[in-house]
Amino acid sequence: MVTEGPIGERIRIYRRRRGLSQRELAELVARSESWLSQVERGIRSVDRLSVLIDIARVLKTDVETLAGYRFALAPNGQPELDGLEEIRAALSSYPGLGLSSVPAGDLDEISRMTTEVHRRYQAADYGAAANILPSLITSSDAVVAETGGEQRRRALSVQNQVYIAAAKLVTKIGDGQLAWIAADRAVNAAMRADSETLSAGAIYQVACAFLKLDQIDRAEHIAMTTAEHLTDDSPLGLSYQGALFLIGSVIAGRRSDQAEATDRLRRAQYLADALGEDGNYGWTAFGPTNVAIHRVSSAAELGDAKHAIALAEGIDTGGLPEGLSSRRAQVHIDTAWAYSQHREDAAVVVNLMEAERVAPQALRYNVIVRELLREMLKRERRSATPGLRPLAQRAGVLQ
Repeated sequence: MVTEGPIGERIRIYRRRRGLSQRELAELVARSESWLSQVERGIRSVDRLSVLIDIARVLKTDVETLAGYRFALAPNGQPELDGLEEIRAALSSYPGLGLSSVPAGDLDEISRMTTEVHRRYQAADYGAAANILPSLITSSDAVVAETGGEQRRRALSVQNQVYIAAAKLVTKIGDGQLAWIAADRAVNAAMRADSETLSAGAIYQVACAFLKLDQIDRAEHIAMTTAEHLTDDSPLGLSYQGALFLIGSVIAGRRSDQAEATDRLRRAQYLADALGEDGNYGWTAFGPTNVAIHRVSSAAELGDAKHAIALAEGIDTGGLPEGLSSRRAQVHIDTAWAYSQHREDAAVVVNLMEAERVAPQALRYNVIVRELLREMLKRERRSATPGLRPLAQRAGVLQ
């Protein structure tokens, strides 16, 4: 079902990036070294979608990247969020380009709605956030264009937060290019406000967009350079710096660099201890519990399922600030992935149902969750996992 030729070359490139030999990759996906050699040379195709999904998971990329084209029903695809086109249109009517005719609104009201969209995002209410964002983007752009004097810096700070919210949302739903545009606008607003700290928060989103675009080296460079040079020791500064080290740990895990991942988690832990609480400054959710959650994510990226499960079972998310549903759900999603590596499907379903209970939309728009559900459906034993099919239907995997 996957074409010969280019896909083998892509597998070879990503395998080498991960530092794996043909024998090692073949063993990890339960195939022979001879089979993989033939695939990479274009002699034979990958004839099973499940094998391609396994290869993509090991190589820390997605199926479409390896295949070289979008699937009509992508195995790692996800439903398009209502409001995306409106967000794209709002980003294209940037006042700096002279294309917007929206009158400036009240800055206090724009600030209030910016808080609301961030709150909705962290509650994994992505549909509501998407409905708010288009008008919020154009309104914040307009108020910056028309505001001067002492209020201008505040207007730019609000605009920075609007674009960060937009970047988060479109990254979540899978549009890396649009996420990069929004994150870049957030950086620009921070620079115009002359704020190194706000720039750091925006650069975190640039790194996330680069990851979505599979530009791992660029993501790592910009995140780590910013983290190393940020000097603000206020709660906001510590939170942005800590968040950058956390994403750096995930990137290191994706490169299978356990030593670097561990060191970056250690540095994030130091900053969390200095902060002294599970805060949510700059909508980062940064604090000791978030570092613990990222330890699970890092173990998952490194492919250490047993360690990820052990870490997850020791996490108490009760101390997280109210409203952080997406962070709470992520623990269960990572745990489900870890159990799936041992094909303990009943435990996978239990953890995904708990994630759904906490944040229903977190499942619908999560690529890994949708892959897990598809794979389990292929080997389904209804008596062992009676909740699987209803869960897959609610997540949009089964119609």
